[in-house]
Amino acid sequence: MNLQAPAMIANFIGGKFCTPKNNKYLNNVNPATGEVYSQIPDSDAQDVEMAVAAAEQAFAGWSNTPSEERFKVLNRIAELIDENLDALALAETNDNGKPLWLSKKVDIPRASSNFRFFATGLMHFSTDSHSMEGRAINYTLRQPIGIVGCISPWNLPLYLFTWKIAPALAVGNCVVAKPSEVTPMTGYLLAHICQKAGLPDGVLNILHGTGLSCGSEIVKHPKIKAVSFTGSTRAGRDIAAIAAPMFKKTSLELGGKNPNIIFADCDWDKMIRTTVQSSFSNQGQICLCGSRILIEDSIYDRFKTEFISRAKKLFVGDPLDDSSRQGAVVSELHFNKVLDCIELAKQEGGKILLGGNAVRLTGRCANGFFIEPTIIEGLDANCRTNMEEIFGPVVTLQRFSNEAEALTLANTSDYGLSATIWTQDLTRAHRMAAHVNSGIIWVNCWLLRDLRTPFGGFKNSGIGREGGWEALRFFTEPKNICVEL
Repeated sequence: MNLQAPAMIANFIGGKFCTPKNNKYLNNVNPATGEVYSQIPDSDAQDVEMAVAAAEQAFAGWSNTPSEERFKVLNRIAELIDENLDALALAETNDNGKPLWLSKKVDIPRASSNFRFFATGLMHFSTDSHSMEGRAINYTLRQPIGIVGCISPWNLPLYLFTWKIAPALAVGNCVVAKPSEVTPMTGYLLAHICQKAGLPDGVLNILHGTGLSCGSEIVKHPKIKAVSFTGSTRAGRDIAAIAAPMFKKTSLELGGKNPNIIFADCDWDKMIRTTVQSSFSNQGQICLCGSRILIEDSIYDRFKTEFISRAKKLFVGDPLDDSSRQGAVVSELHFNKVLDCIELAKQEGGKILLGGNAVRLTGRCANGFFIEPTIIEGLDANCRTNMEEIFGPVVTLQRFSNEAEALTLANTSDYGLSATIWTQDLTRAHRMAAHVNSGIIWVNCWLLRDLRTPFGGFKNSGIGREGGWEALRFFTEPKNICVEL
């Protein structure tokens, strides 16, 4: 198939591509150039109603399709994503601003892995039975919920869109999904892939539009019984406020302000190399980035010197250039927000050790939204810069003198998504990991992901877990059946 990014994106409802009922559109901007390069539907309640109707019509057929047949369709989607790697990666880079090599290496391969993982996982999904000593036997059925809503963010567009859609489809649900209006293109192209793979009409419906006009309508629709959302904590609160009184199942994967805890006995070369990556990968626009770097006193000065030296070498340039290590941030709005956060850090007494400025390129990217990798020290642990998510190429450095102080600093944040611990003392690693208030702990590594493991955070980082059996359980309802013998 020949996937191409069109000048006009369409909604995908009931297996057909269609215009929004209100005929309103939004601009889609390439953040590397600052230019509008396509238009996307500004969908509203009318489009959501059509999508729900299509899903409702498709549910009986899809939910009763044998699991092996569902596996074949979802696995074919994975194959088609792989076959269209180059086209999807280019679309992702043009939408998001990330380097093209990164889209090819991480984002698109992970999208196909998501479909392949949940397609095969479905074949091994099992339930419990309990014998009551000859009196009765209980067994559990796990049945699809019905119609579910999946809303994904702009930082890893296809990667996280498929992370939600694949398990929902695998267990027999029909889906009304919305990618971010900031990065809609690969969501649109996925619809073509699903159509080509033979996914029945109405099983997956993809709508485009803002959170206010489209996303909230998905959340509040009475026939949508569960909502999986990844995005900001603010938006998560709004969704919870709508969904909770309606008793909808919700999975909310929200922000992070993740500590990267570095002890003096770490594997230095691996730590420093990985810390540069965990600080600035995808321009710092990953919820798992280690934005608060905590360093033991005895190695603080050495770390600061070498970290700055390595970060200086991260070439900020055109995302289509293979030599670029840093691309554009996702939008002008986010560009201004990150720069405002850097100004706040200065006002709070932070010392800018590196960066802190916009980058103005020439040629094709002269009007793009680029920011230097930025390193800040001298801030109090409780200041806004160290407490609030920036979600850009900005990290802070903090000292600690002992394990107890490191733990206190790590747990100061209102967030609790992930943490990284660097030490060769495995007893200390286990001890710290048990007491850091984060849902994901990496020891001597970062972003090493096994898709079977639960993914999610503590505190303001959300509720619920995704991944592995957790995702398949979320998208099903357990029913216990007791048979007296």
